[in-house]
Amino acid sequence: MTYEISLNGKTYAVEVELAEAMRMEEFNTYAPAAPAVAAAPEASPVAAPAAPIIAGSGEAVRSPMPGTILKVNVQNGQAVKEGDVLVILEAMKMENEIMAPRAGTVSQVLVSKGSAVDTDAPLVVLA
Repeated sequence: MTYEISLNGKTYAVEVELAEAMRMEEFNTYAPAAPAVAAAPEASPVAAPAAPIIAGSGEAVRSPMPGTILKVNVQNGQAVKEGDVLVILEAMKMENEIMAPRAGTVSQVLVSKGSAVDTDAPLVVLA
């Protein structure tokens, strides 16, 4: 069977041969071996950033997604109300306001402007 295919303004004739169905194991015996690819030089391992240490008791406000900290609006000892914006997190070109889930006092700020954070990383601890 022959098909005409247009690609970038140029027309190509493509011939397709119909064959009987076969299992993948059978196909692998007919398929040519993949060309050898030179191994990439092994990269030196990069140490993962140390997890912030949460001192004392309190509720950690965590990052809902990976991103970069654009602004930290609170500092240690500051009283906050429920809904106050603690941190602004940039993720996927969007600025996300991370708000206080309850009223309390900030006992620890675990991030700073420019920090990269992963999902569920602790950002601020509320006492």
